[in-house]
Amino acid sequence: RFQQVQSMMYDLMEWRSQLLSGTLPKDELKELKQKVTSKIDYGNKILELDLIVRDEDGNILDPDKTNVISLFHAHEEATNKITERIKEEMQSKDQPDYASYSRMSSSPTHSLYVFVRNFVCRIGEDAELFMSLYDPQKLTIISENYLVRWGSRGFPKEIDMLNNLKVVFTDLGNKDLSRDKIYLVCQIVRVGRMDLKDSNSKKYTQGLRRPFGVAG
Repeated sequence: RFQQVQSMMYDLMEWRSQLLSGTLPKDELKELKQKVTSKIDYGNKILELDLIVRDEDGNILDPDKTNVISLFHAHEEATNKITERIKEEMQSKDQPDYASYSRMSSSPTHSLYVFVRNFVCRIGEDAELFMSLYDPQKLTIISENYLVRWGSRGFPKEIDMLNNLKVVFTDLGNKDLSRDKIYLVCQIVRVGRMDLKDSNSKKYTQGLRRPFGVAG
C-alpha cells in the first residue's frame, strides 16, 4: 500500500510541476487536470477515504447546488471509473514499473527557503527586486522570479510585508544539487524618472522602469 501511494505521490508532484510551469497549451492543460483529479480520486479510494464527485472539468460538485439525481449519477460514474482503474492496476501489478523507478530517481524533492531581511542600495526612487536561482556554468536561470517591490524610503512598498518577505524555491531535484554552483541573483529595476539627474518636474516622466543593477 505504501509503495502504491508513494508512486502516485511522485506522479502528482511531477504533474504539479508541469501545471505550475505555465507552458502547456489549453487542451493539454485540461487533459492534465483531469489526470490529476482522477489520480487523487483513485488514491482516496484505495485509502478508504470519502469519494469526491466532480463535473466534466474536474471541479468538485457542490451538493447544495446539485440535485440529488445528478449527484447519484455522478457517484455511480465515479465509482465505475475507479473500479475500472483498480482492475487495470491488478492486471499490471506483476509487471515491473520501470517508469515509476525513473520518476522516483528524478522527481523534485528539495526546496530552498529565502527570507529577505533588508535591501540596502541608495536609489532615491522605488525599485522592483527580482530574485531567482542561476546556474553560472550553463548561463541560465533555473527558477521562477520572486518579486519584491521596494519603496524609495528604504522599506517594502507593502509596509505590512516588513519582516515577512519569504519565498520557497521548490521542485529542485538531484540534478540541481549536483550542479557545480548555484547563485541567488537579484536584479534591480528602478521605477521613476527616465534619468535620475532630471530635477525639473515638467521634463521627466514618472513610473518608467529602468534596469539599475544586479547582484549575485
